[in-house]
Amino acid sequence: MEITDKITEAKKQKPIQIFSKGHKEIGVNVIKSPVKLIILSMLKDSEMEFDEIVKNIGKSKSTVSVHLKSLRKDGVISFKFDPDDQRKKIFYINSRFLGEIESPEPFELEEQKTKFLLDNIINKDTNNDQFDFSQLLFHTFRSTLIQEGININPVLYEAGRRIGLALYEELKDEDVDNFFANIKEFWEGYGLGKIEFNLGEKIEITNYDCFECGLLPKTGKPVCYLDGGIIKSVLSSFLKKEVMVTETKCYTMGDNCCVFEVETVE
Repeated sequence: MEITDKITEAKKQKPIQIFSKGHKEIGVNVIKSPVKLIILSMLKDSEMEFDEIVKNIGKSKSTVSVHLKSLRKDGVISFKFDPDDQRKKIFYINSRFLGEIESPEPFELEEQKTKFLLDNIINKDTNNDQFDFSQLLFHTFRSTLIQEGININPVLYEAGRRIGLALYEELKDEDVDNFFANIKEFWEGYGLGKIEFNLGEKIEITNYDCFECGLLPKTGKPVCYLDGGIIKSVLSSFLKKEVMVTETKCYTMGDNCCVFEVETVE
């Protein structure tokens, strides 16, 4: 997403965002100011010099300076001097983005109702006396967060990343084909979906019947951050390179599958 798109999105949504405190501090910072939210949206992917922030945000230098100072005081961001020009400050996020809060859904979501849970999870498999309680638990948890307007995607991503690090030890194989076959077998064996790989300049991963989002409401946004974190760790460990995982299709976006694009980060 381009910087101008991020600014437009931040201006439109104006959610409340939650960041951790600075290093070795306990607690969180709740950011409500629209200007601060726009600044943070620009800094999430890259460091930026002061004049660049002013230019992109369209506010006066004094206004931007006040907000940067406040964010620094709270430990959300920090700065370093430009090695080529010590008069210039380069700002960056100094804390972890934990999530955001938006207005809750005004009516009860269909995906929250007892009938939906009975029809789609509890009574879905008539050939099996036992339903998948883990799916009921995870679906209800995620749909409740959506109902209440609470987004903890960064936390889910981090949880997935940690799961992936441990999981890699069970899936690893020196042979590429065997390695991806192990992932496919694990994914399907544990009811996470039916997964396919397309290996090229980018690795494309398609997941059908996605455990994480298949039954969630159509939000128009990708939500498979747990899967994304797992994929990141497993493939980074195998390739011995940092990778970036982007979800380009998702059931919650109205697609009939979830698709992840994986590319190495130089």
